[in-house]
Amino acid sequence: MKSLFLLLLFCHVSSPVKHSLKFLFTASSGIQNLPELVIVALVDDVQAGYCNSNKTIEIHQEVWKKLFKDNPWLMELFTPQCFEILPIYFKSTLDRIMQHFNQTEGFHILQLIQSFESDEKTEKSSSVQYGYDGEDFMSLDLNNQKWIPLKPEADVIKQEWDADKVLTEDTVRFVTQIHPEWLMNAVNYGRSFLLRTDRPSVFLLQKSPSSPVSCHATGFYPDKATMFWRKDGQELHEDVDHGEILPNHDGTFQMRVDLNISSVKPEDWRRYDCVFQLSGVEDDSVIRLDKAVIRTNWVPPSQVPAGAVIGVVVGLLLLSVCITGLFIWWKKKNGSREIRRDVL
Repeated sequence: MKSLFLLLLFCHVSSPVKHSLKFLFTASSGIQNLPELVIVALVDDVQAGYCNSNKTIEIHQEVWKKLFKDNPWLMELFTPQCFEILPIYFKSTLDRIMQHFNQTEGFHILQLIQSFESDEKTEKSSSVQYGYDGEDFMSLDLNNQKWIPLKPEADVIKQEWDADKVLTEDTVRFVTQIHPEWLMNAVNYGRSFLLRTDRPSVFLLQKSPSSPVSCHATGFYPDKATMFWRKDGQELHEDVDHGEILPNHDGTFQMRVDLNISSVKPEDWRRYDCVFQLSGVEDDSVIRLDKAVIRTNWVPPSQVPAGAVIGVVVGLLLLSVCITGLFIWWKKKNGSREIRRDVL
């Protein structure tokens, strides 16, 4: 494990306030058409790089591509780690956990998240956490260099990992010493990219006249942003649903906030507006609640052609049949597996 994480030097974070660097490792067993190991590197929760055990490597953003171009030895290190060394390590770890739970078949997933945050001054934090089959499994106490089981069944694995001093020490060193070095190197290469400010497009969406009105902002960077509805200049807290900030494929972000208009009188619409605020930008983006600017794909039922209605109904019936058939097939497959277990 001493050098296994050096392969991800291309990822890193930086910016005026606080930013994060995360590595997501996903090992799987029994899932067809999915690589046994997938590694994703996230910078401020935006994918910066990707590789898998099927010998695929992708590097995103020109700044990280330039980093690899200027340092070809990184790819020489990266390739065997991703294609050979890490898959072997994670497969053996997943096999051991499955053995501990007496699992010999079925779909199982082991995930590892290693995270580092820094404000480029004095505040820094790191974390290491494993998940198994969608549940918290184990975390690492970086100060005491001890593993903490997050469920009682993980206690035996905790003892085994605590006994592996090399694994623990190298993991601690990676997230507490190597990460800060990557921060400085990445800032030198990606300062203009990491410190940029992109203002969003803001618009209103509505599925149907009775649905909430969604104020949607997309294409902004960084992710230090807030958005809210207000009435007569005062922020609203009731009848409002805030969505999470989500990444776009191009390295920007999107978010939404919904307003329930069921109790809003038509003559009062002009009293409502949506406000988007981006860190580092003085001017807010404001859009007034106005039916004329709302985007929608809704079509009144009276205007829908009869043929289209019949097509939708037939399509739904076929979908229902397919789902029912899939469910029956799944039950038979699992039922036969249970019978084989009983026989064995």
